[in-house]
Amino acid sequence: MRKLSIGARLTLWYLIIFAVAQLCFGVGMWLLLRRHLYHIADDTLTAQVEDLTNFLKSQKKKNLTVIKLREEASESYALEHSGDFLQIFDENGDWIFRAPTLEQIKFPPLTPAAFKGRLFHNSQIGNEPFRFITDKIYANSHAYFVQTGIPIDQLIATLSLFRRYLLMLAPLLCLAAATGGHWLSRKALSPVDALTRTARNISGNNLSNRLEKLTTGDELQRLSDTLNEMLGRIESAFLRVTQFTADASHELRTPISLIRTEAEIALRKPRGTEEYREALRHVLLEAERTSSLVEELLSLARADSGRENLCLRLLDLRSVIAETADEWHRLVHSRNLQFKQTIADYDMPVLADRRAVQQLLAILLDNAVKYTPPPGVVELLLQVRSETAVLTVRDSGIGIAEEDQSKIFERFYRVDKARSRELGGSGIGLAIAEWIVQQHRGSIAVQSSIDNGSSFIVSVPLQTNSGTVDIRAESVVPAKETQT
Repeated sequence: MRKLSIGARLTLWYLIIFAVAQLCFGVGMWLLLRRHLYHIADDTLTAQVEDLTNFLKSQKKKNLTVIKLREEASESYALEHSGDFLQIFDENGDWIFRAPTLEQIKFPPLTPAAFKGRLFHNSQIGNEPFRFITDKIYANSHAYFVQTGIPIDQLIATLSLFRRYLLMLAPLLCLAAATGGHWLSRKALSPVDALTRTARNISGNNLSNRLEKLTTGDELQRLSDTLNEMLGRIESAFLRVTQFTADASHELRTPISLIRTEAEIALRKPRGTEEYREALRHVLLEAERTSSLVEELLSLARADSGRENLCLRLLDLRSVIAETADEWHRLVHSRNLQFKQTIADYDMPVLADRRAVQQLLAILLDNAVKYTPPPGVVELLLQVRSETAVLTVRDSGIGIAEEDQSKIFERFYRVDKARSRELGGSGIGLAIAEWIVQQHRGSIAVQSSIDNGSSFIVSVPLQTNSGTVDIRAESVVPAKETQT
């Protein structure tokens, strides 16, 4: 079964709520009117009882018997309309006055034994409705029981007419409410229709399009703004994926072309053993570069998809850095460069992944070695500043221009593309390094200038709650200083 639209459901709910409210209002007004009209009738009856009380009290000086009192009451009330439905009995049950009308219709007489207190009640006499009051009054040291009534046909007619008007107007008001509710729902949901039309036209080819900007200041505007923000994030992610694919394809095409060219040249004519060995050496070199590039691309892809998870454990950063630095001594020395390291002489507990920290340091040292011509200096410093471990890799190389420093952490960005290709760089290393630092809740920055070298500074928070860190100085606390 097809569900109703939001507009139809809003209209239906509006109609139901309005109908219930109208019903409550109509019933309430009818009850209030009924109470008010009966209150007027009861006041009239009460006034008649008070007049009768005054009449009986006025007979005190006459000291009348029951028979004489009957005559006086008949003389006073037989010709008055207020006596048309009046009956009076004394405390002994003898009637003082009983209207002829009541006698004719054989209306039951009032007996003292049946009296339970003042009572207002309705009674039907013939085809006409009446309102009666039954009361007990005291006059001249005697008790009298009184019952009198008035016709309430006008009262009943008024209530019936009011009820008829309510029933006649109710469908018209419900129809007006349904029409108004439908109009209001369409007006309120028209921005949603506009958003839907725009959203249907957005695809992978026009992600730069945005939903209509609303200025309603309500939930729909917040929804529109949120969806536009989401589209911005999707566009950014889509562009990153597109750029990543294009850059990866470009980076992979170059070594594959070199491998293919080298192999084609080697197979073009018979060659000697040394020539084949040289060709295979070139192929192997490019294959190694391609393999390294593929590994880096896979790491970035896993990082983007959230599947590159690091195993963060409590470890001593000093020992990991020192171990990795020792492995780089031979490589730095083979490039005719000096290698200095200054590492603080105390434990530095951090939550880190050992393999990722080693990869981070390898990336920074590899860049320092590549872009430092001999005889140059590569320096490694590890220190503590304000409960933070600070790793600095400094070189005396060619440096980085100020306008390029904000871009070097972008993927595939290389300051000197020709030289980077010659040195085996792919422009991915620093992007991976930045991701590793971010996963360790740290930060990475660069300080550099042309021909004055570069310094990459990595800050990682220490786990000071272990109680093993002695932070007594804001500068380097040297424990081991070596030079190669």
